[in-house]
Amino acid sequence: MRLGVLDVGSNTVHLVVVDAHAGGPPTPMSNWKTPMRLVEYLDKKGAIDEKGQDKLIKGVALAKEMSDQFRCEDMLPFATSALRSATNSEDVLDRVEKETGVRLQILCGEDEARLTFLAVRRWYGWSAGRICDLDIGGGSLEMSIGTNENPDVACSVNLGAARLTRDWFDTDPPSKKAIAELREYIDDTLNEPAEQLLDSGPLDLAVGTSKTFRMLARLTGAAPSSAGPRVKRTLTQPGLRQLIAFISRMTAADRAELEGVSADRSHQVVAGALVAEAAMRKLQINTLHMCPWALREGVIFRQLDAGIGHKISG
Repeated sequence: MRLGVLDVGSNTVHLVVVDAHAGGPPTPMSNWKTPMRLVEYLDKKGAIDEKGQDKLIKGVALAKEMSDQFRCEDMLPFATSALRSATNSEDVLDRVEKETGVRLQILCGEDEARLTFLAVRRWYGWSAGRICDLDIGGGSLEMSIGTNENPDVACSVNLGAARLTRDWFDTDPPSKKAIAELREYIDDTLNEPAEQLLDSGPLDLAVGTSKTFRMLARLTGAAPSSAGPRVKRTLTQPGLRQLIAFISRMTAADRAELEGVSADRSHQVVAGALVAEAAMRKLQINTLHMCPWALREGVIFRQLDAGIGHKISG
């Protein structure tokens, strides 16, 4: 079965075409994305402005066209934090559907965490024991923990790398004062959810998913993506602290020259690193293992498990 998975996130519109069947891993056939940065198009009232809507519609239309070209039997279109938190999300969804024929389904933060956890569990298997997964997106941070395919605790907070960069940094590189204030805000925001996760029991494996974590791992010495998905990659607290001291003094243009940093995310890697460090510290995690599967794979598995035609969430 050929599926098109359309992920409208805070940073990109991302279409992955896979051949998938129940009981087996999805086989990627095509991978296309275009920069979006939707949080940068939020007006003072928290609504996505006209320019942002036009950009979104163009991206979704291109993804739909590619899905048709690859003869996908079904397309699973969903949106995450940026659209979820926009005050005019329903109006935007209606306009996207009217102009592209694609009705995006907004995932709540908890569903996003649960679906990502499902993908992580499928990658590592039951022998991994009790898993904690952290996922930093452009608009939010998802955290989950559990021993089964459905986590015992799943939560989402608005600590996305793009959102924090827009809200807290007004210079390039960010000032020491801005970094200190953001650190304090991140710590305060994480207090309650971190306590919930810690109370659920001891960990056997701590996992990081998302482009932000992969960038941070690469910057601290992990193997490049060209080495393949099965190569072991980790991120440690000491390595992350050293990295923050280094990249926080650089401009976004200079960070974009570092191996493993994409130009469209170089401006937000400092905020992402601060979130990663705080989450690992609060959860007493010294080492995170990078998982190549995340939300999109979780959406695929949930759809295959439930049968085509069922909703992703729930």
